[in-house]
Amino acid sequence: MNGDTQHKDSIMGDATSPDELVRRLEALESRIAYQEHWLDTLDEAVAGQERRLSQLERINALMQERLRDQQRALQEADATTHRQEDEVPPHY
Repeated sequence: MNGDTQHKDSIMGDATSPDELVRRLEALESRIAYQEHWLDTLDEAVAGQERRLSQLERINALMQERLRDQQRALQEADATTHRQEDEVPPHY
């Protein structure tokens, strides 16, 4: 029980006057408003980053597809191109 009494005393302290309580309440409300502002700001930043990440993922997927297409085209060109090293020399 003594701990509960000490806890209440430390919370209330010497600030028992109504004016002091009003001042503390206004300070807390101000801090809450400031924190809400920063939470909104951070939320907007995260949403923007999420949009950018989605865009980059789409670009990445497109670039990978183009790279696969180019590799496929090169392989097909190599398969159909008659290369000089593939020919048997005439003396064989």
